[in-house]
Amino acid sequence: MNGAHDLGGMHGFGAISPEPDEPVFHADWERRAFAITLAMGAYGRWNLDMSRYARERMEPAEYLRTSYYEHWIHGLQLLLIEQGLLSAAEIEARMQRIAAETDAGAES
Repeated sequence: MNGAHDLGGMHGFGAISPEPDEPVFHADWERRAFAITLAMGAYGRWNLDMSRYARERMEPAEYLRTSYYEHWIHGLQLLLIEQGLLSAAEIEARMQRIAAETDAGAES
């Protein structure tokens, strides 16, 4: 599969400048995204290959503009929907509640 997720060795994308002593997680939400994805994998409804394939199906433009752990969240959401565990509407509603709670916390 040649897609946005498989750019290794391709020319024209510029130099890679790794962050010195880069932490595994830059923010707490990244740690949670990774943990939830692994925990749901243990649920047994999908395997590692299915999880990776779900991330790789992200639209190329979105894949290139989002972060590594945003790819993980995208894949997890896709698998939850495809496996009938949650609907897109349920995920969206929860995201709106979290955003509202975050906004309310920032105002206090």
